[in-house]
Amino acid sequence: MNVQQVDYRAADAAERFARSLHETGFAVLSHHPIPETLVTDLYRRWLAFFDGDAKHAYAFSPETQDGWFSTAVSETAKGHTQKDLKEYYHVYPWGRIPPELHDDTLRYYAVASALAAELLGWVERHTPPDIAAHYSQPLSSMIADSRSTLLRVLRYPPLSGDEPAGALRAAAHGDINLLTILPAASEPGLQVQGRDGQWQDVPCDFGTLVINTGDMLAEASRGYYPSTLHRVVNPVGEAAARSRVALPLFLHPRDEVVLSQRYSAGSYLAERLRELGVKG
Repeated sequence: MNVQQVDYRAADAAERFARSLHETGFAVLSHHPIPETLVTDLYRRWLAFFDGDAKHAYAFSPETQDGWFSTAVSETAKGHTQKDLKEYYHVYPWGRIPPELHDDTLRYYAVASALAAELLGWVERHTPPDIAAHYSQPLSSMIADSRSTLLRVLRYPPLSGDEPAGALRAAAHGDINLLTILPAASEPGLQVQGRDGQWQDVPCDFGTLVINTGDMLAEASRGYYPSTLHRVVNPVGEAAARSRVALPLFLHPRDEVVLSQRYSAGSYLAERLRELGVKG
């Protein structure tokens, strides 16, 4: 699997980025504008939140999907029977955010959202005309005034050794959205599946940013930009005693945006949330 590492500052960055998404569903961006100190500070402070009791006051809302999702209600990846070994918090600017984390978390949301919008513009610019003709509107218009772009603060707890057989921190899955922006997590474990079916480790180096295509972009582009399966495997040895924290941002269109003859963004999201077991 030839995932392109693209220098964000390079003159041909946009073309190389779009080509990597087309060929693999993934790209790795170096010299990106997301501040490392902001991310590592948020990792530390959100981990303290997950380790405390205050999270219970923020239990997620099935209607709005904001707030804290415990390990007991965590997702079951599509096609799997075991829940993932994780808890997480869904951040929207309009949703509930712990006061002590509010300002810096929304600062990260703003920086990551701006970068995601720029990268989607790169994709739009380098989509072949015959593929772009199928878009119901330009990609950049799909996200204008969207309230659905989601920051997920993920915490994979230390392993106890009593986990159900076959359970993973995150079973193989594709993301639902247009693009996902992912700084290096606090621990390794992310893997991507190549076209040959083999799993490849993704470097856990903050100098790089991982971006992948979501199912909605695959749907809108009729598969030109594939949504590649990825997973988070369980650590072994000393690493099993450590938590893993990650801050993926999922770039979403407005609910009413038409993705294809089959789906609007809203209907696609509702279907997937039911499949994941987090929406009635």
